[in-house]
Formats: sequence, C-alpha cells, structure tokens
Amino acid sequence: MDRSDVAPARLTPERTDPPFGGDEAQTLLGFLDYHRRTLLLKVDGLDADALRRTLPPSTLTLGGLLKHLAMVEDNWFSHVWLDEQVEPWASAPWDVDHDWELTSAAQDSPEELRALWDAAVARSQRTVETALAAGGLDQTGRRLRRDTGEGVSLRWILVHMIEEYARHNGHADLLRESIDGVTGE
Repeated sequence: MDRSDVAPARLTPERTDPPFGGDEAQTLLGFLDYHRRTLLLKVDGLDADALRRTLPPSTLTLGGLLKHLAMVEDNWFSHVWLDEQVEPWASAPWDVDHDWELTSAAQDSPEELRALWDAAVARSQRTVETALAAGGLDQTGRRLRRDTGEGVSLRWILVHMIEEYARHNGHADLLRESIDGVTGE
C-alpha cells in the first residue's frame, strides 16, 4: 500500500523508551522518536517570548532550535536522501546569514515553528518508511558527497539525527531551565 500521501500522526511530548529487543532499524527509529519527543517536552507550552529567550552569552533560543531541527530533518531526509529541495530552506538567504534558521525563528510564532517542525518530521518519517521498505539501512541517498562522490547510508543518517537531537536537547535543557525553572527529561 502506498502511504506517501498519508501524514504520520503529529508527535506529542509523551515518550516511551526505545525498544529493548528491537532489530537495528526499530532501535534507531525508537531512539530518534525518543529524542524528537524530548525536544517537544522542552518547548511544550511556551509562548513566543519564552521561545525567543536566550541564555547569555549564547544567542541560541528554543524557537531557534525547533526551526534548526526542522531544517536538519529536511536537509538529511529530503536534500541528502532524496536529492530534493524543500522550502523555506531552498530560498533562504544563506549567503546573507549562514545561521538564518536560528536567527529568523524570532519572527515566527510558536504555531508557525511547530508547524514547520511537524511538516519536516512527517516528511522524514514517510521517507524513512519508504526507504526501509525498499531495501534497508545499507542503502545510500541520491545526493553524493562532494568530497568522496559516495552516497550516505540510511544507517549513518539515522545515527547522525539521533546525535543531532541529543546534542541540541542538552542545549534545550539549559534554555528551558533558564526560562521557567523546568528541569528533567
């Protein structure tokens, strides 16, 4: 059954542990889901002012992290894996601001940021589901690396995405605590 036009359910902050006895793909996807939901825990219930708040000397914000991780989702699963461009990233002014996704988030409402992230995650989930059905973790993406001419495996992309979320969830922990004192997973 072709499910490419069916949107996955919108993620919520409620987490469950990744499977303790799953195969490799189930384990990787379980950890990625866990870290996506952890990010949602950190931004859940915050208004625009809170999503724009920094923890000096850093200029990083929770809104910026949400938009950055939407961009990372689209970069790896749409751009690298499928060799497709996705908006707003394709037309963003990267030559003017190489941190555009982080800085422009201050102009976005919480609803816009969440919708952007939700759409990117849904695209990623559909892409991974299709890729796994077509051949598993050893497949490589369509876009080749400029330095080696090789494709990047789905396994590598999933591990990298887990790393990306885990690292930024550490930032999100500190930012959220500085906003309203909320700590913990």
